[in-house]
Amino acid sequence: MAKQFVADIKDRDPVAAVFLVKEKIMAMAKNGKPYMNLRLMDKSGDVDAKIWDNVDALDKLFERDDFVQVRGKASVYLNKMQVVVAEITRIPEETVNLADFLPESPRDSGEMCRELDAVVAAIADPHLKALMEAFLADGPLMAKYRTAPAAKGMHHVYLGGLLEHSLSLVRLVKTIVPMYVGINEDLLVVGALLHDVGKIHEMSYERAFDYTDEGKLLGHITIGVALVEDKIRTVEGFSRELAMLLKHMLLSHHGQYEYGSPKRPKTVEATILNYLDDMDSKINGIQAHIAKESASSSRWTSHHRLYDRYFFKGNGMGGEEVEQEECEEQAPESDEPVIQVESPARPARREEKPGFSNQPLKALENLDLF
Repeated sequence: MAKQFVADIKDRDPVAAVFLVKEKIMAMAKNGKPYMNLRLMDKSGDVDAKIWDNVDALDKLFERDDFVQVRGKASVYLNKMQVVVAEITRIPEETVNLADFLPESPRDSGEMCRELDAVVAAIADPHLKALMEAFLADGPLMAKYRTAPAAKGMHHVYLGGLLEHSLSLVRLVKTIVPMYVGINEDLLVVGALLHDVGKIHEMSYERAFDYTDEGKLLGHITIGVALVEDKIRTVEGFSRELAMLLKHMLLSHHGQYEYGSPKRPKTVEATILNYLDDMDSKINGIQAHIAKESASSSRWTSHHRLYDRYFFKGNGMGGEEVEQEECEEQAPESDEPVIQVESPARPARREEKPGFSNQPLKALENLDLF
């Protein structure tokens, strides 16, 4: 029998399939009765699930990262698909096909590897080219670089996401550089390829995506700089200044101290990398948020916690207009200034929230997204 994937679940569908438990949280309803929040996933995506009955007994049967057989019914609630679980049973890992449960990049892995080889071959600076060739020659490292996701929850959250994101930045670099004078394209290309290389050790991705002990204690920026320093030592004649400029790009690509950046960008190339990295990650994250709600007929997405807003699904490229539902949760909040009528001489603007700033980690430091 063919597997029922998350992406195929429609409103009111019966659900009978095996999923990976991505999240498991016990909660208490207003009436004092316990219930369970789950996030179930496979390679096509993830879906919220609720267990309302027999919670204490079922809680002992499975844990986060277990594979479970689920029977229940799907419904759209507050513009999001969810599954109300009637039965859930843990099943052994050896009985499942692991390839069904981790999402993969929509781009072909072989195609991306060939593109990476071509990008490195086109680097003119002999020392930067030799550095990238040293990375390519490291088989175990490159196996992780080709496989790792780019993040746990914000953008490119799938196997191959790191390579896809890095190549996207290279293409953006090659588009931007001709518009300005005096940009070191080779340095920018290598910075784009290596800015997140530390994520190969920061994250675990054999089952659900999570952080390693090294990732939690050091973070991908520190890990990445160490990896780059190790490879630079193998390249004869690699200048101290060039090494400094490249490491600065890694150290500053998050843009601001409050967003986890040890340094702010202080070169033109580092500034460009910061903005292109931010743009590519945001666009991928927003498009994934919109695609995740394709089952809903609403023209608006649900509220995005990271960006603190709703997103309009239309883009003027055609398709039938759908009558907007009169639902408070689906209407976006106004981004206009709030004027206090009592004091017209001193209009008060609503306090700006930092949710859509470059790498808004500070606003979400309590959310396990990165």
